[in-house]
Amino acid sequence: METFKKYQPEFIFHLAAQSLVRFSYEEPKLTFDTNIGGTVNIFEAVRKTPSVKVLVNITSDKCYENKEWIWGYRENDPMGGHDPYSASKGCAELLFSAYLKSFFSTAQDLGAPSARAGNVIGGGDWGKDRLVPDCIRALSSGQTIGVRNPRAVRPWQHVLEPLGGYLQLGAALWGDPLRYSGSWNFGPDDRSYLTVSAMTESLIKYWGHGSWDDLSTPQILHEAKLLRLNCDKAHTELHWHNVLTIDECLQMTVEWYKKYYKENQNVDMYAVCLSQINGFTDKQKNFIRDNE
Repeated sequence: METFKKYQPEFIFHLAAQSLVRFSYEEPKLTFDTNIGGTVNIFEAVRKTPSVKVLVNITSDKCYENKEWIWGYRENDPMGGHDPYSASKGCAELLFSAYLKSFFSTAQDLGAPSARAGNVIGGGDWGKDRLVPDCIRALSSGQTIGVRNPRAVRPWQHVLEPLGGYLQLGAALWGDPLRYSGSWNFGPDDRSYLTVSAMTESLIKYWGHGSWDDLSTPQILHEAKLLRLNCDKAHTELHWHNVLTIDECLQMTVEWYKKYYKENQNVDMYAVCLSQINGFTDKQKNFIRDNE
């Protein structure tokens, strides 16, 4: 609250979270405290800070009650969660709905949406028990990749895709807070849904060498096998679309890590990040121009 008082912000993007499913089994209380208690703290600070005009709350596609059906979940589908992480994100969405209806919607000049994205990849992710970082750690050290759940299907997208959507949503809220408040999905199209095994093989291909082993065993800890998002709302209302193919996402990701691990050369990773961001925004501009 003191930070809000000091700086009187106008835009708030809340992305902080304990974001690892398997870690949530090890530390369920920490997961709930962070993802529910931390979210309440942000909402309370926004409620008491009149300068805030835009609050973009970010949760996860795992907030939905996952029935592992083939259809994409829409923004008005029920919340749920089998594991502590998913449950914490479903709870965070219920909190958002309560604050939106009780407080945020009564402030005429405050726009407040909640955004849900599918699995993101990209350079600089070092999370434990996440597929791409685990693969990169193994490939960079010459070890065989161990894959727990090779037949699971995930919606993969480069992290810049939903981030661009969040910024686009924030800009739209500034001009029309009432219209753009509420819930939004930001996920890839069907061509970017791959099995974990196919994703691993593609990473090996772009790395240049490597191998993987199937470590799947009867599951003790529940992990979803299929989860799809329906993003028609973002496509129609914001004209937001993914602009990178899954191969471009993988190439960008592997390129970042290969430069990070490059021996005997001082690589400016900040410059690498800026180069990828600029390349992505150029591709966005071309997509918008070609689809006007």
